[in-house]
Amino acid sequence: MDQPASPPWRPQGDGVLLWARLTPKSARDEIGGVERLSDGRMVLKVKVRAVPQDGEANEALIRLIAKALRLPLASVRIEAGATSRLKTLSLIGDAEVLDARLAQLARPASK
Repeated sequence: MDQPASPPWRPQGDGVLLWARLTPKSARDEIGGVERLSDGRMVLKVKVRAVPQDGEANEALIRLIAKALRLPLASVRIEAGATSRLKTLSLIGDAEVLDARLAQLARPASK
């Protein structure tokens, strides 16, 4: 039987590390649940309308994550992957609260 997939985030010091796959130039800004990459890693799927130019898509990602998790913009920063689709984000805040909010975002939308 398959092992249950671990979520694409983990507690870290003063908050949570989050792994995300960003798709810029989308029709709308949205968080689309969790996906397993071909190498087995889990990531949060995020789409933004912004283009990947001059940091616009990264800024849109930070705004969208901050709004969805009810965090101040200063509490969300890109730790790794600034020029890649795969990003590591640092979220500053109560790890238990962030874990619960991320679990809600990670659920697939009901149809």
